[in-house]
Amino acid sequence: MAAVRALVAPRLVSALAPLSGRHHTPSQRAALHSSSPRPGARVALVLSGCGVYDGTEIHEASAILVHLSRGGAEVQIFAPDVPQMHVIDHTKGQPSESESRNVLAESARIARGKITSLAQLKAANHDAAIFPGGFGAAKNLSTFAVDGKDCTVNKEVERVLKEFHGARKPIGLCCIAPVLAAKVIKGVEVTVGHEQEEGGKWPYAGTAEAIKALGAKHCVKGVTEAHVDQKNKVVTTPAFMCETALHHIHDGIGAMVKKVLELTGK
Repeated sequence: MAAVRALVAPRLVSALAPLSGRHHTPSQRAALHSSSPRPGARVALVLSGCGVYDGTEIHEASAILVHLSRGGAEVQIFAPDVPQMHVIDHTKGQPSESESRNVLAESARIARGKITSLAQLKAANHDAAIFPGGFGAAKNLSTFAVDGKDCTVNKEVERVLKEFHGARKPIGLCCIAPVLAAKVIKGVEVTVGHEQEEGGKWPYAGTAEAIKALGAKHCVKGVTEAHVDQKNKVVTTPAFMCETALHHIHDGIGAMVKKVLELTGK
């Protein structure tokens, strides 16, 4: 150990010598000893219920939250305080006629109770907004599941999309949720994956044609990719529009979240 100290000590003295004679101001010392992390982006996550067939796709919401956490973002979760279009028994894939549920109350399950009515979401308080998919986006946030290209969008969802777009703040959407941007933002570029079913790998490929009918541009992308519309600051990824392994969907969502955070400049 004595031999090691003899070798290391002169090197430490040499390395520290250029600093020893300097006087640092408080701000310079803070830069050297960075004790507080750089503040992350403030991201609003908008849910549409809980469960793929009548609300938010839970795996997508979870993946988004994981990637936002890894990216150092500060997240606040929102959902509209409205009734669901209907309730699906997920063991049968059939409507449960005797039940009715509230989108905000159901979304609170994913948010672990920490959720706010979408009416309270203001673009001025956030740097970006992200919308997971799941049929709730097409049933509760819009009427796309019933009306296709002739759909309407929930008034609060439309307001939020227009506010963030008008403020030049990025918007991320995955799975079926890009139809919301296609309806609200004129000429936007989005992806829902491929435009052919390809033997069942892309079972919802027909959505691409509906997006074009809405006046948007559809861009073909793989499940692990994200498309960035630089002009409109809209980032989309196919997610569960593709029948594939879960980790591929997770990677695609990660690509979308990464691009959204980059666009915030935070």
